[in-house]
Amino acid sequence: MPVLKREQARDMGDASGLPKLPVPPLQQTLEMYLKSMSHLIPEEQFRKTKAIVEKFGAPGGMGEFLQKKLIERSDHKANWVYDYWLEDMYLSNRLALPVNSSPVMVFPKQNFKGQSDVLRFAAHLISGVLEYKSLIDGRALPVDYARGQLAGTALCMDQYNKVFTSYRLPGPKTDTLVAPKSAVMPEPEHIIVACKNQFFVLDVVINVRRLNEKDLYTQLERIRKMADIEEERLPPIGLLTSDGRTQWAEARSVLIKDSTNRDSLDVIERCLCLVCLDEPSGIELTDTNRASLMLHGGGTDKNGGNRWYDKPMQFVIGADGCCGVVCEHSPFEGIVLVQCTEYLLRYMRGSPSKLMRAASMSELPAPRRLRWKCSPDIQTFLTASADKLQKLAKNLDMNVNKFTGYGKEFIKRQKMSPDAYVQVALQFAFYRCHGRLVPTYESASIRRFQEGRVDNIRSSTHEALAFVKAMVNSSKITDAEKMELLRTAIKAQTKYTVLAITGMAIDNHLLGLREIAKELKLEKPELFSDATYATSIQFILSTSQVPTTEEMFCCYGPVVPNGYGACYNPQMDHIIFCVSSFRDSAETCSDLFVKTLEGCLKEMQDLCRKCNTEAKPADSTERREGTPKVMKNGNKS
Repeated sequence: MPVLKREQARDMGDASGLPKLPVPPLQQTLEMYLKSMSHLIPEEQFRKTKAIVEKFGAPGGMGEFLQKKLIERSDHKANWVYDYWLEDMYLSNRLALPVNSSPVMVFPKQNFKGQSDVLRFAAHLISGVLEYKSLIDGRALPVDYARGQLAGTALCMDQYNKVFTSYRLPGPKTDTLVAPKSAVMPEPEHIIVACKNQFFVLDVVINVRRLNEKDLYTQLERIRKMADIEEERLPPIGLLTSDGRTQWAEARSVLIKDSTNRDSLDVIERCLCLVCLDEPSGIELTDTNRASLMLHGGGTDKNGGNRWYDKPMQFVIGADGCCGVVCEHSPFEGIVLVQCTEYLLRYMRGSPSKLMRAASMSELPAPRRLRWKCSPDIQTFLTASADKLQKLAKNLDMNVNKFTGYGKEFIKRQKMSPDAYVQVALQFAFYRCHGRLVPTYESASIRRFQEGRVDNIRSSTHEALAFVKAMVNSSKITDAEKMELLRTAIKAQTKYTVLAITGMAIDNHLLGLREIAKELKLEKPELFSDATYATSIQFILSTSQVPTTEEMFCCYGPVVPNGYGACYNPQMDHIIFCVSSFRDSAETCSDLFVKTLEGCLKEMQDLCRKCNTEAKPADSTERREGTPKVMKNGNKS
């Protein structure tokens, strides 16, 4: 079991030792906004936007008034943007959670020889979950410290408290993130096991005793047998949680009219997490297929109904070895998901399975199946939800690619930030595919501040455009000039990253100005009804660096219908790229994007080698390009 240094621990519930998130200067944000959009929209549109922005920021104008109100808000709130951001980013979003919102972590394929192996793995994993939860409850987790730019700063640990205790409740217009307000609320002492689209309650604490691994195995075996009784099977109610949020809220309001359903919902909503025992999918378990299966369960005809998407953590264990975690994203960021899953994988590797002495079956009360009463209205909702999930699964165009040409070691030898370098490469690939750049989202952690979540690094900079144009369109520019443009693009990206992680980016600030105007019931400022603002928040390229130190990778879907999701995991000698798009968009193709990206990364390496003698191989012992290496993985968000 991993050893945690107690001296590193800090009161995780107390973020007051951290500074408050600053409100950036108004003029700085407005100038950065114009600069970030000037090369992404037509000239005439930009002139109009410039005038609107200048009017908004004029002395004594609306901008100054709203800025003053934001500063007042920051005086009496731990984090002035948190509530606005949470609602805008997640709770008011009406799209279905699978693919559109919930990221997943994909584990290495497991080689289960039979059902007992599956249940042994599940029991071992649940033991790890209970250990990790006890560390959170005992405030014994080591504090996270910033990595990458401005490394070494202590980060807010608040998000960990929501990993096993929160729940996303659907609403007709906006969802609610239900999280415990205090430590006096009763702790959940059960998990939900999903098996063959049925839901079972597995009490993990019985008579004040935490179940050991053998007990857990015994109970899981019982659940498996109960799930096999066909005449007891109930409709796959979990499918309702895969629908659009408004539709699920409507279905839920019908469900809760019956007391049986109310009780079942209450038990699910209060559980620690879900463990989903999946049936074999019947397809080849490549990295790409495992990622797709984790994102949507393979649709209705595979394991899509064996889920409850409103819970933050669903551990998926497929009989065919397809395993991972599905994460409801509103309570916490990717780094928290990584830290938790890495702990579990290390726990399972380092702590031998404890299936020695069996507690006799009679000592343990039987797990119970959750019951549902399904009216004709619920059946209608289920049919619609099933149809939509099936279409969503078919529409996802996923490509997981392990680029083995080089990794962050080579990039660091160029004295460049690996993250900034990969971001410029993504811009290069997009430009080569589409002949333009678009507003780009790269999540940047602001956990240096109380209750900090993320802001956005806008990677489609002027400087990136100058570099990619030189690479794609101009044969007259020398390699030395191209190299200078690459260094300038990376410097601009790095500078924006530092602004973002220190609370000085523009997206949260603009959101705060927009939302406080709405809160004060003022007419919407023209800045926010302008077409440029709408374009600026349509993130056709949505990206995130999620490095891991264990062999696993993270992926998610696009955030707009004609966009790409691009999650990447840079290791010493390779980079894992998980690129997603939708098949029904004529503008996107994940395979083409990945193939283009590989070419762009090679061109950038060639340029570095030509222009930087340090980057050339010292001798013939340098690893041959393309030689596969076992993933042994290394965050921003």
